[in-house]
Amino acid sequence: MIEARLALQHPGFTLSVDLHLPGRGVTALFGPSGCGKTTLLRAMAGLTRAQGRLALDGEVWQDDATRSWRAPHQRAIGYVIQEAALFPHLSVQGNLDYASRRARPAGIGQANAGIGLQALIALLGIAPLLSRAPASLSGGERQRVAIARALASAPRLLLMDEPLAALDAERKAELLPYLERLHQSLALPIIYVTHAMDEVARLADHLVLLRAGQVLADGPLASLLARTDLPLARQDDAGVVIEARVLAHDTDYGLSQIGFAGGALWLGATQAAPGALVRARVLARDVSVARLAPAQTSVLNVLPVRLAALQADRHTVLLRLALAGPATAAMADASSPPVHLLARITRRSCDALALQPGDALFAQIKGVALM
Repeated sequence: MIEARLALQHPGFTLSVDLHLPGRGVTALFGPSGCGKTTLLRAMAGLTRAQGRLALDGEVWQDDATRSWRAPHQRAIGYVIQEAALFPHLSVQGNLDYASRRARPAGIGQANAGIGLQALIALLGIAPLLSRAPASLSGGERQRVAIARALASAPRLLLMDEPLAALDAERKAELLPYLERLHQSLALPIIYVTHAMDEVARLADHLVLLRAGQVLADGPLASLLARTDLPLARQDDAGVVIEARVLAHDTDYGLSQIGFAGGALWLGATQAAPGALVRARVLARDVSVARLAPAQTSVLNVLPVRLAALQADRHTVLLRLALAGPATAAMADASSPPVHLLARITRRSCDALALQPGDALFAQIKGVALM
């Protein structure tokens, strides 16, 4: 567990947070520019002096009450920023060797014992780059090397400050699968700063929403995305993330079926093998509702739902839908949290259907719309 109780004040800006974050997985710090994401990250690294307390699994890095303070170089952190700050006079191998010399004898972090430098090189796909100079690498290649160098120093905490922000769409798409592999393979906690919801949806387990230096909300990703009372719900890309397992592939039609606690969905073909854990992102604008089960429809996914809540805007209404179908055998774990969808419809449609919380409905989702 990461305990971060930190505060600082600059002219026109105050940061004040009290967080208890998971000690494993990816926590995303999300919010508009100027909300304090990078300031909080720098305070956790000790690069910006804040007041308060910071501890990782009970190891205190800062506690003003007892006058405890560890300088940045005494904190077992890896830090990745927007621009890959590699040593230009060293090769890729030289950059990794420099970090390795500062590593603990235990290897790539206490939480990742047994993962050596060669495994890390393979994980990030940088073996063909080892003899090259940083100036000869693409932006995506440089960031992969920067991430490898940060991890080669054996951190207990990895801090990433918008690592994809300086990349174009093609390079970003190239790097995201490697970040997903890190997420799946490493046990150490990662604090990930971004203002891109697609990155949050693909990588994060836990979400912290910041606004004007304050914590607006924090909690498991799926729970926060499904809330209608947060600013996320008012964005054009509002939607939910569903953890699911691949059930089957239909190669004739280029489709895959995934199952989760509440039903199953058809979507465009995924390369994941049957049984593999995947995420599906369902945007509110791609979900419609009906009172009666549709017949002879082109929409592949029709799921029974219950209207849990509705939030009216000026011309639209956001519906929070609780899936009412039985859990598939692949995701029948009783501990699985309930799955919700969001649907954005016009106020006219809402009035025509006379929707009220508690109504039994059918949600319709196009297979081609799912990500």
